[in-house]
Amino acid sequence: MNLIAWIVLGLLAGAIAKAIYPGYQGGGILSTILLGIVGAFLGGTLMTLLQKGTLSLTATTFSLPGLFVAVLGALLAIWIWHKVGNRVSW
Repeated sequence: MNLIAWIVLGLLAGAIAKAIYPGYQGGGILSTILLGIVGAFLGGTLMTLLQKGTLSLTATTFSLPGLFVAVLGALLAIWIWHKVGNRVSW
């Protein structure tokens, strides 16, 4: 059941982050889910760092505040991806 919750949270957070972030991000539903899951881990880790002062890999929960943190983390992940991706020329 946790896997399904992670997929749903990833899809919601990734879709909201892609809708908020300006410009075209591309990718399909799988990249949106992965973006949301990465955002949940990134946001959860940053929230743990801000709240407790320790750096540990944590993820957000499947709740409204957890979705908000996951969207913020996904927005940060998109921003980092664009900054790193613009430097690398394939």
